[in-house]
Amino acid sequence: MEIAKASWAVLKSDKQLVWLPVLSFLATVVVAGVLAGLVFLTRTHDATGHTRIGPAGYVVGVVGYFGIAFVGVYFLGALVAAADEVLRGGHPTVGTALQASNQRLHRLLPWAIVTATVTIILNAIERNGGWVGRIVGSLLGLAWSVLTFLTVPIIMLEDLGPGNALKRSKELFTKTWGENLMLNFGLGALGFLVMLPAFAVAAIGVATGVTAIIVIAVAVAIAWFAVAQAVIAALSGIFRTALYRYAADGVVPVPFQGTALPQAFAPRKGDGTARRFGGFGGFGGPGGFSGGGMR
Repeated sequence: MEIAKASWAVLKSDKQLVWLPVLSFLATVVVAGVLAGLVFLTRTHDATGHTRIGPAGYVVGVVGYFGIAFVGVYFLGALVAAADEVLRGGHPTVGTALQASNQRLHRLLPWAIVTATVTIILNAIERNGGWVGRIVGSLLGLAWSVLTFLTVPIIMLEDLGPGNALKRSKELFTKTWGENLMLNFGLGALGFLVMLPAFAVAAIGVATGVTAIIVIAVAVAIAWFAVAQAVIAALSGIFRTALYRYAADGVVPVPFQGTALPQAFAPRKGDGTARRFGGFGGFGGPGGFSGGGMR
């Protein structure tokens, strides 16, 4: 809650930040809509006359999937750049944030391809491996999510390519590994709690059986969900950027001073070495706002 309050204070100081997740959502809807339309137009019929997706449709689907991944990474990069400027006392605009992402397109596009590819592989493991595959896929997904949690801030603020950024992310994580890893996912849990009322409103509306009430309840739930998702995404981007600054510089950003941030990833006492999970030596995740991100 301390981290959430500090992130909220940063967001209130510059509300421009919340528009970047909104734009990311809208861009994703557009890309998904275009994708669905192209797949529909490229459908074919089999020998029995049934409609099915043709080869061109699968190609469009793959390209669209990578496009959606790029949208998430692009706007996360913009949010990181804007949040970093706010943490340093500046006042960014949506335009300057997007310009920062434009300057890193040659870094962000390859990273989006990497994250999308990893996600496809992990999903394939989960779908085709039975219950063992689901367990292994989930564990690998968690490992990848944590390993790449700081990758986009590194790309944006250190101007490194995907490979070097991934190595740097692992370095920062293992250097500052501590007992409170789950604080990394605290905002995700908070987001789940914040969105529960949306599901409750929709469920109550449907339970009445009255069409007018159902329509109103669902509309309210969707609006609540959209606003909550945008705010949580903005808070997550702010926290991610603050964590990067602490891990990279060893200095807690002013808005987060007095919070548990220094203890979240503090070096272990004892031999001074970083503790690792299993054979991974680090962690990370595919995606955009959800984490480096979580699938």
